[in-house]
Amino acid sequence: MNTYKYSDGGRSKYFKGKNAGDCVVRAIAIALELDYKYVYDEIAKRNKLEYGKKTARDGVYKKIYDKFLKENGWVWHSAPKFDGRKAYHRDMPKGVVIGRMAKHLVAIKDGVVYDTFDSRHKMIYGYWAIPTVG
Repeated sequence: MNTYKYSDGGRSKYFKGKNAGDCVVRAIAIALELDYKYVYDEIAKRNKLEYGKKTARDGVYKKIYDKFLKENGWVWHSAPKFDGRKAYHRDMPKGVVIGRMAKHLVAIKDGVVYDTFDSRHKMIYGYWAIPTVG
């Protein structure tokens, strides 16, 4: 089974270019199934209000996307711990999550990484997910 799928989250409908530094917007748009431009505009607006930089590219502070995800019902979880190794995409729970890697966010659906490059080699520090009932 292929555990990587190329996805720009819908960016190509609105912007040209491949290297946009927009992993936060991309991961959120994919995982929450929201329109890329809506997420881009919302994150850029919040970035401008908080830090004076109206963009959602080339890095977004954790404080910005953390608040957005919480407002949408997502909850932060530390990555699972293993003896002798770190967590990777394959260790994430079933369903849809957003994994936080070193300087990168990625959407993961049932163990499949959705990204513009194959980031499966990067370890996961933690993830956001919708709480399950039960």
